Order: sequence, then C-alpha cells, then structure tokens
Amino acid sequence: MTVEPVAFQDCYSDANAHCYGCGRLNDRGLRIRTTWDPDDESASLTIFTPDDHLTGGVPGNLYGGILASLIDCHSTATASAVRAREDGQPLGEGGLPRFVTASLKVDFAAPTPVGVPLTLRGRVEEVSGRKVVVSTVLSADGKECVHGHAILVQMPPAS
Repeated sequence: MTVEPVAFQDCYSDANAHCYGCGRLNDRGLRIRTTWDPDDESASLTIFTPDDHLTGGVPGNLYGGILASLIDCHSTATASAVRAREDGQPLGEGGLPRFVTASLKVDFAAPTPVGVPLTLRGRVEEVSGRKVVVSTVLSADGKECVHGHAILVQMPPAS
C-alpha cells in the first residue's frame, strides 16, 4: 500500500488557504499540490496538468502569467515546508507558517504546452531569519521551459 505524501498547501490554516494558485479553499483556483520529492528529499516537487483554457496568445501553449503563478506558489509552499522542517514541526501539525513573495524572477526558456503534466522542482538556496530563497525549474516532457527565482518572507503570526 502506497501512502500519498502530504501536500504542503493542505497544511495551511483555513485563513491562509484561499490563494488562486495553491489555495485548497479556492474552488476556481489551480489548487497545485507541492510535496518533498520522494527521489530527493532536498527538493520540492509539484506535478500540474494545465487545462486548455489556460492557453496564452499562442494556442496550445500556457499563458505566461499562469507560469509565474505556478513558480510563485510552488516557491512559497517550499519556503513554508523548509521553515517547518528547520523548526522540527511535522507537516500537518499546527498549520504551516505562511510566506509571501518579496521578489520573483521568471525566465521563459521554451514554450510550455497545455494538456501535459508539468513538473516543478524547487531547491532552497538560502534560509536566513524570516527570508527563504528558492529556485525552481518547470519542465514539460523532460524539457526545461521556465526557471524561477523567488525571495520569500515569512508572514508574522496572525493576532
């Protein structure tokens, strides 16, 4: 019996689960799910298959704003999970700390098709106080399509 890993986004408190890209409580959103990569526990992993209605100006290719959203949400979730890991907090206990994006750089290396599974792999480059830096590569059919670099800042606890 295979146990599916817990998605980082499923560990956000209800108050922080409405994001268009990753919010489990946003019925119209993308609802991406990020986990630790089972083949490399130092990397985060998201698999997402975009629907045809998310096409950009070129039919059959994904809209660049959606690509940026995927990189952004994958990165913030990775930052939340690495913070919990560093604090010794198991996923799913007490809600993950939430991060917001201070800077997001996205480089489009190749057209990204719709209707095929996209793989996002993130790597934490730096953890310093409330700041986490994550680099992400998005690929389709084994071809690297987008490179992202995000600087993320931990939100203060809700009062």
